[in-house]
Amino acid sequence: MSFTTKSIQHTITEIKQVIDPIGAELNELDGRLGDGDLGVTMINGFANMGRITDDMPEDVGQALFAAAKAMTAVSGSSFGTLMATALMAAGKSVKGRDAVEWSEIPKLLQLAQDAMISRGGASLGDKTVLDSLEAVIKATTGMSDPESMQKAASIAAKEALAEFIDKPNKIGRARVYADKSIGLEDPGMVAMCRLIDAIPAK
Repeated sequence: MSFTTKSIQHTITEIKQVIDPIGAELNELDGRLGDGDLGVTMINGFANMGRITDDMPEDVGQALFAAAKAMTAVSGSSFGTLMATALMAAGKSVKGRDAVEWSEIPKLLQLAQDAMISRGGASLGDKTVLDSLEAVIKATTGMSDPESMQKAASIAAKEALAEFIDKPNKIGRARVYADKSIGLEDPGMVAMCRLIDAIPAK
């Protein structure tokens, strides 16, 4: 069993089916300290990716590029840009391949994280989605079964969310209200939890 373009297509389809309520929750969370548009970004982004899934090439890298392009076409938000950056970085490393072993996914996530840090300027510990991604990478490294990886990733993302809730946001618009951000869930970290739980473990 390998990670293929069909895996990407299936993931997008599954997330698209539940993204509306997730988006509403994210808009509410983001509106407390930010622009309140994170949910809109997710809804529009996955809706647009859903429109191009049937046309995705078998080349996994090219399929990830297509997903990134679909995201950027409808989103000018920083989170949408970071998602596209992550997809591009992962896609670049597997371009020309029709299948990727599940054990390689943590490495792709690491490349995605590195690209997001370079593009967005945030650091680990700033209370962002990067901290969730770091937890997921650590939890899934050395694993090869997709179902077990999904479960481990879900637990890790939730634990990271709980770990950082009483810390201040150190970057983005929320840093202006750093004290007020203490005790609040970071919307990006919540988004990571919801997306992982929506991903089919196969």
